[in-house]
This record gives sequence, structure tokens and C-alpha cells, in this order.
Amino acid sequence: MPQTALSQVASVPLAEAADLTTAPARSIDARLYQILFLSLFLLLGLVTRDWTLHPTIIMVAIVTCCATQAIAQSIVQLLQWRVERKSDPWPMPSLQPSTYYSALITALGLSLLLRVDRWETMVLACSMAIASKFLLRVNQKHIFNPGNFGIISVLLLTHHAWVSPGQWGESAWYAALFLLCGGLVLQKVGRWDTTVAFLSVYVGLEAVRNLYLGWTWDVWGHRLMSGSLVMFALFMITDPRTIPNARSARLIWAAAIATLTFVLRNVYFLNTAVFWALFVLAPLTLLLDWLFQADRFEWTHPPADCSVIASPSLDR
Repeated sequence: MPQTALSQVASVPLAEAADLTTAPARSIDARLYQILFLSLFLLLGLVTRDWTLHPTIIMVAIVTCCATQAIAQSIVQLLQWRVERKSDPWPMPSLQPSTYYSALITALGLSLLLRVDRWETMVLACSMAIASKFLLRVNQKHIFNPGNFGIISVLLLTHHAWVSPGQWGESAWYAALFLLCGGLVLQKVGRWDTTVAFLSVYVGLEAVRNLYLGWTWDVWGHRLMSGSLVMFALFMITDPRTIPNARSARLIWAAAIATLTFVLRNVYFLNTAVFWALFVLAPLTLLLDWLFQADRFEWTHPPADCSVIASPSLDR
């Protein structure tokens, strides 16, 4: 039977959690590369694309995501402590930088993709994104991509948020830069197959549509030269903590998202099709993980003080 989020949290022994933090570091955490590249993209967009994004909103996103992570982590530690019935004092929240890597990635991703006209809307998006990691879980795995969940949440709950898929324009050098940087991250986590499957199916469907309508190939190229599409394919759909574990399952999952994206964009003319497709099909991961058994992905963790509790299953 799948475990609920609460039962998973309560069943993690404190000693086991402490042991996990002492595992030797095998390599540089791939999330550090992702943080670096997303920061670069954000700076690049602000400088070269004349975005109306205010730096205050970026700071609000970072502070909210990290604060929500700390609060949620503290609640988890308290539940673990109560279940273990330890006589030791309640452990303090983790101060390890790695604990906040995923929160920072979510904050940078939301700053890149989401536009708001009120800072409170960004607070809501960030809070919902991080909270989903702790509350919407099955077998110690997130059901939804946190950033995508935050975007969809504020699109549904408010009238002060929007997504601009064309904010990067159609310059090929943006797409090339995203491919280069994203490729380095995917090489670290071994999830190139997901990006290739998604782009192959989507590009193929657009090609068939182009032929059916009798359009020239420059129209096909024009529709695909989107920096936002490439960024989505490299940095959001490949989150190893929310996608299927087995390669064959990931190929099926990515193809399904590409197909639904194509339908939503060309039949229902939804310019945010990729985000809705990922949101709708995210629960399919649970079925695919059941059908195709494979080890769950874990991030590399640096050594830490055994007195600090930090479970890798709580990271992105």
C-alpha cells in the first residue's frame, strides 16, 4: 500500500536520518550547477530582454521559498522526534546549505517563468510550491514538480499572475545557451532521455501538422524557436525527484506530456500548454513507477554534523 506523507515522515528514525547526513560526498551536487545556470539566465533576461520583473519580487521569492522550507523541515523534525519519544531536546532546524538547494532552485525557476503584479502573489506561489513537496507525497516521492505546482496554483487562485512563454523571443542563441547549460546538469543526473523524448515527440507532431497544413518549413522552425520551451524541457520536466524512476517509464511519460502539450496548444490554443500538461500528467508517475520498478533517485549530500537531521527524501 502506498504510504501517506504523514506516515512517511513519522516512520523515518532519527538515527537513520542522522546517518544519511554523514554519507561521503561522491561528487559536486548537480543542484549547484542548476542554481548557477538559473541565476545566469535570470540576469541575462533582466539585462538583454528588458523584463518588467522587479528585483524585489526575486528577493521575495528566494526568502519565501527558503523560509517555507525551514518551517516545513522543522515540523517534520518535530514529528520524527515525537514518534521516537526521545529524551533529547527537540533538534534545531538544519542549517546545512544543501537543505535549501531545492528551495533556491524553485525560487529562481518561479522568478524566471512566473510574472505577478503583486508581491503577495509570489509569496503564495512560493509557499504552495514548497509545501507541495512535504504534503503531496507517495512513497517518499513528490507527486508534482514544486515550481510547476506553484505556477498552476496562482493561475487558478488569483488574477494577478501570468506566464509569458514568449519572453525569450525566438533567438536561436538563447536556445543554444539553454541546451549547453542544461546538458551539463542532465549529464550529472542522467536524465537526458526525458528531454530527448519530450522534444522528439513534440517536434515530430509539429512537423506532421506543418505538412498537413501545407506550410513552409520556416513556419515550423518559427514555432519551435522558443527559449521557454527549451528551458522547460531541460530544467522542469527533468526534475529527478518527480519523474518516473525507470528509463522506459520516463520515455512513456515524456511522450505523453509532449502529446498533451501539442493538443492543448494547437486544439485549445493554450499558450501555457506545457505547464498544464505537466500538472495534469504528474500523477501518472505513480502508476509508471509501479509498473516499471527501479531505484529512486537521490541527490548527493555532503558530510554533515550527525546532530543535525536532514533526510534526502525531503529534498527536491
